[in-house]
Amino acid sequence: MQDVRKGVNVRRVVSMLVVAMAVLVGLAAAQGPVNVYAVYATAIEEPWDGVIHAALQDAQKAGLINYEFVDDLGYAGDLERIMREVAEENAPDVIFGDAFGNEEAVRRVARDYPDIAFVFGSGLGPVEPNFSVFDNWIHEPAYLSGLIAGKVSKSGIVGVVGGYPVPEVNRIVNAFIVGVKEANPQGQVLVSFINSWFDPPAAKEAALAQLDAGADALFAERFGVIEAAVERGAVAFGAMSDQNALGPDTVITGPVWHMEPLVRYVIDQVAKGSYTSQDLKDFTMMAKGGASLAPFHGFEQTLPSEVIELVRQREAEILGGLFRVPINEETPVTTR
Repeated sequence: MQDVRKGVNVRRVVSMLVVAMAVLVGLAAAQGPVNVYAVYATAIEEPWDGVIHAALQDAQKAGLINYEFVDDLGYAGDLERIMREVAEENAPDVIFGDAFGNEEAVRRVARDYPDIAFVFGSGLGPVEPNFSVFDNWIHEPAYLSGLIAGKVSKSGIVGVVGGYPVPEVNRIVNAFIVGVKEANPQGQVLVSFINSWFDPPAAKEAALAQLDAGADALFAERFGVIEAAVERGAVAFGAMSDQNALGPDTVITGPVWHMEPLVRYVIDQVAKGSYTSQDLKDFTMMAKGGASLAPFHGFEQTLPSEVIELVRQREAEILGGLFRVPINEETPVTTR
């Protein structure tokens, strides 16, 4: 009889566990989409914030999140005030955004609201329990773009226009230069910084100056450069998103930043109640689908076959862990 009772008790325990699991699953389903709010220092037309915005829109379309945002807040103090209002009035599960010029402000807010997950673009580290960081580690496809630029430039002079000479920009520009010099050791790379994250007229003016100096291929690390290339008949390489539409006969390709893997990872963590603060760097690199080379949009028909073969070889080696693009965050200078 004792053995029978034990069997009955075991069945009851298992039954209770099954019911408990069903309740938990039901509760999780009942919670619905994760509530996300994003605060952007620049306008979402600026490619950096535009990439984050597009990834969050993608998650919204998939039914994973409810999404609201505010943009173009600048760096004069409004962002902290608005973040506090969002935290108090909206009480989202996650707040996404870009820190950098607002580092101290966003970290103060995160500290005061430990129950909200803060996920911010930053060149600094994460903070327990709720402040995670990421950056656009697209130096690998930037290097691949440089390989192409070095091969297709007829003058041997390639121009690069960047925002600020900060580590996050420097490593992308330096990787592009490594590609150019590998493809053409005698090539020259002209480098200019506009000291702004979003000033298309200034970027265009800097690009025109490089074209006047003999450049016939341009890396548009900032918005505005492609317009100059289109006007002058030069080739160009976009950055952060596929920018071929800005100049279909001009933009060959460029490094693309994909925030979707990172966004999906964070949303999944929050939904499961397992979110922890961390550096999400790996999710913005090629191996995890966070970066890629933009499509060639037909340029593969006109580019030399050896260029395509070299790029595809290096691409496969990067993805297979057989080739590492050097990370150099020192301020790049014009090379000869």
